[in-house]
Amino acid sequence: MPFYNSGSIKYYKFLTLEIKGLYHAVFTRRGGFSPAPWRSLNIGASVGDDVKRVVQNREAALSSLHLNSERVYDLYQVHSTKIIITDQPLSPNVPHQKADAIITLQPDVILLMRFADCVPILLYDPVNRVIGIAHAGWIGTVDRIALKTVLCMTENFHTNPGDIVAALGPSIGPDHYSVGREVLERIRASFGDNTDQIVIYNQDKAYFDLWKANQLILNQVGVNKVEVSGICTCCNLGDWYSHRGEHGKTGRFGVILGMSI
Repeated sequence: MPFYNSGSIKYYKFLTLEIKGLYHAVFTRRGGFSPAPWRSLNIGASVGDDVKRVVQNREAALSSLHLNSERVYDLYQVHSTKIIITDQPLSPNVPHQKADAIITLQPDVILLMRFADCVPILLYDPVNRVIGIAHAGWIGTVDRIALKTVLCMTENFHTNPGDIVAALGPSIGPDHYSVGREVLERIRASFGDNTDQIVIYNQDKAYFDLWKANQLILNQVGVNKVEVSGICTCCNLGDWYSHRGEHGKTGRFGVILGMSI
């Protein structure tokens, strides 16, 4: 398994993103300072944890990889399809923008996003040296934030989707993600004839496969190099936060992506 440890910090890495000039990490919940129900490496400041501890956790996570938090750009995630293009880190006196994807071609910027069941989507264009992270829960998935992020890279940086290396991180798996009628209708409206590929029925319940859905979206836009971690956050609460598995009382794990100068 592609897990690594740096002191008390444990993190996951994708094999396909082990590329010279690129660095990334999907931090587990291990090795931080927060008490229950956020135990312990909570990176989310909007879930009830003490903000000072959240900052301490973020510093510890980044320091474990010898990275400087002053280089970070992050967002206030709201389950939208808004995409931010940045050429600099987020200044401490600048409010977080409400959005759910970030793109940059600046090697001195570390992209950071937070998750607890939604799918982390990491994107790298090695030809034009452009990176992006997107946050896809069921809303982001049916609204196709993965496709919109790729198209944004194409329109602004001449990215060829066929060059992109993509990775889908730990998130809630189809065995735990049952959805109701309203969500199912949104899925059908978005995916049409492909719905049967991404919705599983078991004992009169419908289960949404976010991994397969986002892989399908990426494939349809021309991204064929897609690595899927296949790790269910709800199945593995020792390592990951799960909003559904912990009944909404939990933290957020951090995902970073950056390029060396």
